[in-house]
Amino acid sequence: MPLFRKKRKVDNESLKYGVSLVSVTDPSSVVAEQFRTIRTNIQFSSVEKKVQSLVVTSAEPSEGKSTVSSNLAVVWAKQNEKVLLIDADLRRPTAHRTFNLLNAAGLSSYLSNNAVYEEIIQETEVPNLSVISSGPIPPNPAELLNSRHINTLIERLKDEYDIIIFDAPPINTVTDAQLLASKADGVILVVPQGIAEKGSVTHAVEQLNKVHAKVLGTVMNRFKADKAPGYYGGYYGGNYGGYYGVDDKK
Repeated sequence: MPLFRKKRKVDNESLKYGVSLVSVTDPSSVVAEQFRTIRTNIQFSSVEKKVQSLVVTSAEPSEGKSTVSSNLAVVWAKQNEKVLLIDADLRRPTAHRTFNLLNAAGLSSYLSNNAVYEEIIQETEVPNLSVISSGPIPPNPAELLNSRHINTLIERLKDEYDIIIFDAPPINTVTDAQLLASKADGVILVVPQGIAEKGSVTHAVEQLNKVHAKVLGTVMNRFKADKAPGYYGGYYGGNYGGYYGVDDKK
């Protein structure tokens, strides 16, 4: 029960205030440097094809995927690349709060033909970084994310941006992340150390494998090096790319 309350508190705070942008507020910190390391590892993760569209998800809610996706977008933009962050969590969005943006029109608006392309892209205070917020919460998120409109949108965005990062819903709770993962060049799975259960993470990877998603690796959120070997050591020798540690609790 205490764990559930802690996760719910983190989730509610993120929904109300957005997530922590340590890469903006403290760019010289160890945590910000870890995000830059993750960015570099992703860039070199595929020699055959450049990763231009990236889905960031987690096994369960409140595990840090929005913090990771938002900070990755910032550090990528600071590398002087044109970056777009898409809040594809149409059920529990946070990006508009994180970057202090409007959410009257966003991804859901575009996919339901209630907004045009030019209306949904917003500039942020971070140079080179734009955001498509979630838009109003729709009654049919999975259907929208599986429509032909998302395919045409992604292709158009690839012509205009160097990297597109999707903040996707948790993989084990809804089908949305699977749908997006099947369309993206790569997927990063966020795993909070000491909170995520091994079976839950295993199931998430199985779900991604079912849609032939390219799992580039995992980000171990709330990472403490002295606790890593025993808890996850047996699992991360699996069939996808290694893990990176981020010592961040939000």
